Order: sequence, then structure tokens, then C-alpha cells
Amino acid sequence: MKMQQFVVIGLGRFGSSLALELMDLGYEVLGVDLNEELVDDMSAYLTHAVVADATDEETLKSLGIRNFDCGIVAIGSDIQMSILTAILLKDLGIKTVVAKAISVLHGRALEKLGVDRVIFPERDMGVRVAHQLVTPNLLDYIELSKEYSIVELRVPGCLAGKTLGEINPRVNYNCSVVAIHKHTGVIVAPTAMDALDAGDIMVLIGSNDSIDKFEAVINESE
Repeated sequence: MKMQQFVVIGLGRFGSSLALELMDLGYEVLGVDLNEELVDDMSAYLTHAVVADATDEETLKSLGIRNFDCGIVAIGSDIQMSILTAILLKDLGIKTVVAKAISVLHGRALEKLGVDRVIFPERDMGVRVAHQLVTPNLLDYIELSKEYSIVELRVPGCLAGKTLGEINPRVNYNCSVVAIHKHTGVIVAPTAMDALDAGDIMVLIGSNDSIDKFEAVINESE
């Protein structure tokens, strides 16, 4: 059975640690970066490490990128380079393309390009886990800034059957429901007339304090 092969493009802190972990797990890894110093540092630890421009299609072809099972775009702050690289990896037929996103909008762009998995390593995982531990209905937590967040909350039984107008989170808690995931589909920018069912997922945006108050009321009502 052929050993799975990975190419990691971008050998910064995230890319290098991911590449090393894949090596430790017994896989073959090609590391690619424009920075010669980073490539030199990793060359002794990876199967191969090369200095190359991942936005150049001919360069990728010459590296035999088509033969890899999974391509990981771990480019740091250059969103344009990240997106161009992801497009090329998809076009060249890599079975699975994974990409690091540095913002929600960057992540959405990658998803629209057909990237198989988008990861957000810069998010504070400790904060997310803490919120999920103390709020059973919390599914995800994205910190937009120190003051504002987007959260996904599962609708508890105490809110089932109520409309957004009845709950009125904007007036009562100073946060807004920007989408509702129902089993029938997603309601984007729901109106006051839209009703909630138990198990729906609300996407809320607001200040951390306002979201905390809304979560607390839900928890007390459970």
C-alpha cells in the first residue's frame, strides 16, 4: 500500500509544526516556502524541502504536486498568495486541499473556491473551549475583536415556538441573530416573524457582554 504523501506550502510556525507532526506520524512530507532560511531549517526533518513560488503553476508541476494526496496551504498573512495557491492545488487535481485562514472572510473565500477544509489556527482555542464548557448550547465561538464575537447557539426548548420578535434580542440583549440554521435550510437575515424550533442553530453577533447576558438567560431557563 502506497504511503500517503503531503505537501505543506508555507513553513512558518503553523506550517512547520504541522509538517513535523505528519513526519512523526510516519508520512512523507514535502515542504515548500519562498523563504530560503525556513526551508534550510526544515530540510533535515522533512522528506524534501524546497524554495519555490507556490503561485507559479509550472513550478508546482515540476515538483510533481499532482502526485500528492493532500495539499496544505499554510501561508501566513498574504491572503492573495494563499488563495492563488489553493486555486492551483485544486486545478492540478490534488485530492484533498486544506488551507489556513487568518480571518472569517478569508475562510469564506477559501470555502467558495472548493477547499476541502479551512482551519483557523490563530483563534484562541482556550477561549472557545471554555465557552463551550460553561454554555452547553454553544456550538462555536469566533472572536472578532476583544469586544465583539460571533457565536452559534443551539435553540433550547425554552425558546421553541417563539418568534425573534417575541425574544427581541436586539432590544433586550443588544445582540442580533444574523442567521438561523434549520433542518430545512438556512435563513439569512431572519425577520421578527421567523419562529425558532428546538434544535435550530442561531448565529448571533454582538458585544461579548451582550452575548454573555443572552447565554445566561438561556441557561437559567433550561
